[in-house]
Order: sequence, then C-alpha cells, then structure tokens
Amino acid sequence: VQLVESGGGLVQAGGSLRVSCTASGSFFSLNAMGWYRQAPGKQRELVARITSGGSTDYADSVKGRFTISRDNAKNTVYLQMNGLKPEDTAVYYCNAVLILIDTMTAIDYWGQGTQVTVSS
Repeated sequence: VQLVESGGGLVQAGGSLRVSCTASGSFFSLNAMGWYRQAPGKQRELVARITSGGSTDYADSVKGRFTISRDNAKNTVYLQMNGLKPEDTAVYYCNAVLILIDTMTAIDYWGQGTQVTVSS
C-alpha cells in the first residue's frame, strides 16, 4: 500500500494551491484521510481530515481558507488551499487509515510529504 502525494510548490501570499493524495495497492477499505503539516523546528500538526462519510474537521488556523474533500472511487483526498500565508509554509503529509484485507485491522499510512512554500 502506498500514499502518493502531488501538487505542492511555491506560491505568493494570497495565492492558492491544491494538493492530492492517492492510495494504491490492496486493502479492504479506506477510512479517514487527512492532511498534516510540519514546519521547520515545529511538531507535525493536523491541518484537516475527512471521514469516509464526508465529515470534516479543520485546524482553527486554516478554517475558512482550506477545504478538504475526497473521491472514494479514486481513493484520493484533496486539500484546496486558498488565501495562503507565509505561516502555511511546511511539508504537507497525507495520512490514511486503511483496513487491510488479510488481517482486517486498521493501519495508519503516511505519504512521503510534499513541500508547500508561501512567499511574502
């Protein structure tokens, strides 16, 4: 099983970016998915998450600016980031809870991370 992220990059303050993450491989089901970020010298923090049913949760710092969504048919989660600020600069990591076919247990998977840099 792999989580492959794409869409990071460099953008000016006030701009927009969309990052995507697709789960590939064999698994029984894909449960909650989310995005976390880690800035230099800081701990990894939750940005947004979405359940398989579409319920969402956001960090206070991104509410009203970021939108998380998912396409269950494509096993993909998206994070649309608008009104970006320099303090949003970080490596963004995709997270997914998958149910494995062989053990029917829930396992946390992480993507490799994608850099988002917002210039002032």
